[in-house]
Amino acid sequence: MAGPIVVPPPPPPGGPQATQKTSDAIGNLRPTKLFKLSAPTTYATSLSFDDSGEFLLAACSDESLQLYNAKEGRALKSLFSKKYGAHLARFTHHSQSIIYASTKTDDTIRYLSTHDNQFLRYFKGHTAPVTSLALCPASDTFISGSLDNTVRLWSLSSPSPQGKLNLATPTLATYDPSATVIAIASPSTSSILLYDLRNYDKPPFATFDLRALDSLPAIMASPLAAGAGAPKDWTKLEFSNDGKSLIVGTNNTLGHLLLDAFSGELKALLVRPPQYLPLNPSSLRATPWPPSSSAVGTAAGQGDVCFSADGRYVVGGSGGDRDAAVWDVQGQVDEETKTLAPLCSLPCKSRVGVVEWNPRYNMVATADREVVFWLPEEGTGVKPP
Repeated sequence: MAGPIVVPPPPPPGGPQATQKTSDAIGNLRPTKLFKLSAPTTYATSLSFDDSGEFLLAACSDESLQLYNAKEGRALKSLFSKKYGAHLARFTHHSQSIIYASTKTDDTIRYLSTHDNQFLRYFKGHTAPVTSLALCPASDTFISGSLDNTVRLWSLSSPSPQGKLNLATPTLATYDPSATVIAIASPSTSSILLYDLRNYDKPPFATFDLRALDSLPAIMASPLAAGAGAPKDWTKLEFSNDGKSLIVGTNNTLGHLLLDAFSGELKALLVRPPQYLPLNPSSLRATPWPPSSSAVGTAAGQGDVCFSADGRYVVGGSGGDRDAAVWDVQGQVDEETKTLAPLCSLPCKSRVGVVEWNPRYNMVATADREVVFWLPEEGTGVKPP
């Protein structure tokens, strides 16, 4: 005889919904929870969801790490790293352990248990600030890029790097979703290098030279294309979850670059909402390295743009002091200028300095001087860009 049917409890009121098409929810995302930071001058510099989507981690410019329960919409605890600073904090595949980059004393990467606030390991080797940290999707390994012109490969089980690449300004590095490819962005050479993870000590199997984008009229006036201050313009490098696209987030006043992940061809220039153009560079968030080496902003960041979990949409900051923007990567691209306008705007009273999409739910977290949770709200309607 069959046992009783067990009906799972509904999600908490206002919590993320597990089953809803992203296309049905994307235009209805609205801020539902706002968490103030320690002081008006404190910024969140990075965001990270754990694999389950239940917890969110924010590194802040006051040298704290803020932990939130995303499903219940509440703050859990504050951890402090006053001696070493904290930036680019990332969950490992265990929801109670994290890695993060130091911002002072030295350039060590630290492995911390959030359960008892004890360090589990130190990863020493970088001799300049760490500018990117990415955990491998398939194992307990990670990569780090640094201003010391190296990319290092690590295992959580060993304090010594498993490998090292010496490159010119490899400030951004990430894995593809299959965990077989490493992409490394070198802003000073306007190139993106793709390495086979199994043969990372061999030359890259593909190099995307973005200097070719100079031929596009809409990009010619940008600092990125002209080369003026290019190392300061790239803020994010991320694959879509379907592995077909690669986004290069920038501090450029025009927007972000959407590339074909296989050929490096420019799919579109994701232009920011027109009402915020031209942008005041001081309103844009800084690059992932310290503000002393950045031309804009007052705190480091990790880029104000990210893919949705299905890879169809890109969510990012408007570039102004309020609102977010959504781009549909399957939308109509202007054939002459290769530009893609926002699908819609997402209203918010605060600036979107960093943004992260929940890997399990139709939920977005953004941050600047506060941390904001976004959930779909029925009947709100889509706000035009």
